[in-house]
Amino acid sequence: MISALIRFSLIQRLMLLLAAAALTAGGVWAFSALPIDAFPDISPPQVQVIVKAPGLAPTEVESRITFPIEMEMQGIPNQKILRSTTKYALSNIVIDFEDGTDIYWARQQVTERLTQAREALPAGAEVVLSPISTPLSDIFMYRVKGEGYSNSELRTLQDWTIRLRLRTVDGVADVNSMGGFVRSFEVQPDPRRMASQGLSSDDLEHAIERNNRNAGGDRINRKDSMLLVRTLGQLRDADDIRRITVVTRSGVPVRVSDVAGVREGALVRYGGVTADGQGDVVTGLVLLRVGANSRTVVEAVKQELARLAPTLPKGVIVEPYYDRGDLINAAVLTVEMALGEAVVLVVLVLIVLLGNLRAALTVALILPLSVLFTFIMMKLFGVTANLMSLGGLAIAIGILVDAAVVVVENIHTQLAHAPKGVSRLHLVYRAVTEVATPVLSGILIIAIVFLPLFSLTGLEGRMFTPLALTIMFALLGSLLLSFTVIPVLASFLMRGGAHGEDRVLAAIKRMYLPAMRWALAHRTTAVGGALVALVLAAALFPFIGREFMPVMDEGHTLVNLEKASDISLEASLAMDAPIQKAVLEIPEVTGMLCRSGSDELRLDPMGFYQSDCFLQTRPREEWGYGLETMHEKLRSKLEGFKDQGVEHGFSQPIDMRVSEMLSGVRADVAIKLFGDDFEVLEEKAGQIEEIVKRTPGANDVFRARLSGQGYLTVDIKSELLARYGLNNEDVNDVVETSVGGKVVTEVIEGNRRFGVLLRFPEPARTSPADIEQLLIKTTGGAMVPLGMVARVTEVDGPVLIQRESARRYVVTRTNVEGRDVVSFVEDLKAAIEREVKLPQGYYIDYGGQFENQQRAAARLALVVPVSIALIFFMLFLTFRSVRQAGLVILNIPFALIGGVVGLFVSGLYLSVPASVGFITLFGVAVLNGVVMVAYFNQLREAGRTVLQAVQEGAERRLRPVLMTALIASLGLVPMLLATGPGSELQRPLAVVVISGLITSTLLTLILLPTLYAWLEGRAERRIKGSKGETP
Repeated sequence: MISALIRFSLIQRLMLLLAAAALTAGGVWAFSALPIDAFPDISPPQVQVIVKAPGLAPTEVESRITFPIEMEMQGIPNQKILRSTTKYALSNIVIDFEDGTDIYWARQQVTERLTQAREALPAGAEVVLSPISTPLSDIFMYRVKGEGYSNSELRTLQDWTIRLRLRTVDGVADVNSMGGFVRSFEVQPDPRRMASQGLSSDDLEHAIERNNRNAGGDRINRKDSMLLVRTLGQLRDADDIRRITVVTRSGVPVRVSDVAGVREGALVRYGGVTADGQGDVVTGLVLLRVGANSRTVVEAVKQELARLAPTLPKGVIVEPYYDRGDLINAAVLTVEMALGEAVVLVVLVLIVLLGNLRAALTVALILPLSVLFTFIMMKLFGVTANLMSLGGLAIAIGILVDAAVVVVENIHTQLAHAPKGVSRLHLVYRAVTEVATPVLSGILIIAIVFLPLFSLTGLEGRMFTPLALTIMFALLGSLLLSFTVIPVLASFLMRGGAHGEDRVLAAIKRMYLPAMRWALAHRTTAVGGALVALVLAAALFPFIGREFMPVMDEGHTLVNLEKASDISLEASLAMDAPIQKAVLEIPEVTGMLCRSGSDELRLDPMGFYQSDCFLQTRPREEWGYGLETMHEKLRSKLEGFKDQGVEHGFSQPIDMRVSEMLSGVRADVAIKLFGDDFEVLEEKAGQIEEIVKRTPGANDVFRARLSGQGYLTVDIKSELLARYGLNNEDVNDVVETSVGGKVVTEVIEGNRRFGVLLRFPEPARTSPADIEQLLIKTTGGAMVPLGMVARVTEVDGPVLIQRESARRYVVTRTNVEGRDVVSFVEDLKAAIEREVKLPQGYYIDYGGQFENQQRAAARLALVVPVSIALIFFMLFLTFRSVRQAGLVILNIPFALIGGVVGLFVSGLYLSVPASVGFITLFGVAVLNGVVMVAYFNQLREAGRTVLQAVQEGAERRLRPVLMTALIASLGLVPMLLATGPGSELQRPLAVVVISGLITSTLLTLILLPTLYAWLEGRAERRIKGSKGETP
């Protein structure tokens, strides 16, 4: 089949050249049409259920809302994680599904279960699903500014103009508003006037509701026409509300204005935003829809804002403070530059080592053609151009030319020794078909090496599958091109004549050949030295730290603040101002914007005591120092606020969301203590926190406080209620409306809607005594103070309740600095097991990076040996010898030497990218071994003795082995030296491959010939001895 393909290509050379031109055009088009992003989509299919329960305490929300919904959600097919956070007035339930689950099917399943759960929920609970987005959907954040406009006016503009326009952009799931004040009409009853008129808050509520409706009376026919009938009774402004009649006494109407004040105000806030120490600001957050492309959507959002700008009121501007597009462009530029530089280096190596410009040009052409072929395949398979997929191409650059080098070298040899009368096309055909089988075997071996990457699951699987796919696409392209286009190009470009040998290669041979002959003569010493090096590398391995993924510098810094758990929203926002002013004293910081509490859509259920602060800084090149130094400067400013109960930590926008996605918390390591009793959880979590703080490497340690929130509890006495003919709901309605406030209807202005909030003025609801004086109207019309039927007390209760798999837990979180995550957790686990005694039924789970590292390591430990076994099988099929297959496999452990030393010397940790580097290293090491052993066998078949075959073969194969190693390593040098965003993920891979290839190549050139001569020599002597021949 391969021979037929080669024959067809050489017969139809013009057609192949046209096909190559079409491939070029198609590849250019595919690249221009490829979606571009910073990362692959690493989020699992996720559905959030958000329940707003105004006025309910966390324990009430848990028992009446969270628990019933969790029970219904259990058992949904493909469900992987069920996690919930319950806070004041809010329940946020997150369901993660297995990879590959259709998000629309998942939402449908959740919606069906919610239908059943709604019956158990309290009246007034508002249940919604989150937008069709992912945890990493925060792609564009902006601030609405305007001189002379109030925050209420700016928020109205954001909600009803800017947000609505941006939601029309294709790919936008929703636009979240936060900050400022949501305009409303406040109705504030006067308790004394209400009592004098014998009115309750229920009376006021019902009157307002009944006086705010237009209605239709169908139509009236008038001869040949008709008139539509409608009533106009809808509220239009505050005066309309004031004029509403609540009750008529003796023909005299009692209007709303007689018993209550009416004014324009704001709805109850659950979050706010401050900036630069100047107080409240208004912001918006654009959420990316699942499956949409970040870069495309960000550009479309910016274009829509540009079109919107002229229509905004004079002086109002929309100012971005976070743009994911900046990171995408920088990350893609990093890998594109590394890819371009790698191609240049590879071409230079080809020219130098091939010693023939025409041959080098023929081989070099496979690079752009294979890359363009890969772009077409990426487009067909829906793989985005991102840091990982383009990184796979950068890795493959060094491997792509291997097949073409073998083919072109054999073509050149055939042409150089061509007998007279044989056509050039026949010589090319014969040369290509001679090496077709080993070339195919080599590509298959490389492909098998990368198969373990497809076995990775979770975040690491979603991250590295695109890398593995692009490598496979590139290998397929290089294989097809080596059997089709390369022979055709060679038939046009190449001429006969010997290879040139440049001075560099000659100098290398002068050093190599004596060393190789010495090793053949002192094989015990050579093999022993290699074994010693292997043992030393194994001894270094325990000193190499382990982590899941290196942290990528995104170019944006987040400061996470945690304050006293019972702080009010107003106090929390006020506390942000001096912190912002202190941080702005750092010359490189130009702005600081803090979001406290929950957002409008409740996607980020933070408490009032939590703030996420976005720093705006000067360009990095102007700093004169690195990110760690910036963190130290920030710490020095923030330490001054610790005596006010403010804890701090540092993160980045994507890194923070990834941490939340992995473990539900914003830190490298999450120590989750599961149990039922709040007091036990609080006590044991306190012990764990102290252990974490004294563990070396712990930084930004924080324990979630279960208790510490003050509660004003209204304890209803049922026997007293019965005396007055009241029930529990009468008391609940009064407390809910009078204290918490209740939106009873809406005022519509054009397309805008503003709530009418019924709530007692603050002086009438600030203390237990005030609440006891609230009046409840009996069925007979009498007014009973609440204190007559209930007892109001202050108690302490939980701030939040977190649950996973329907069990409560409390989490202690920490970042890790100065050491690797795995050794940190191992030391921490040992200390906790030694010092913390848990009651029956309580247990600890370690989440975050550690959990993912353990999962990835376990999966690779299982799959890599299987992959090596498959490689061994391929080698056996190639050589028909277990001994020779085993000899080539020996290259793998010896290749590890350089990789381990490289990680140790560079101070990098063994991470998933480093593991991918070792996998790449295995492939190149095995390929070099195949090249060497196959040629030894070929020379022996030509009549050479084992020793002659080894000496001649090692000299003849020096060039291709060096080329393979140099091209593979130099192709990764730009990745090693890159400093842009994303380089942190590629550097461990490059270090492992480059350093590993140094030792692997040396051992291939020195140790492999020595072992081959030893083992095959013994076998040859044994065969001769069995035949009675004299060895």
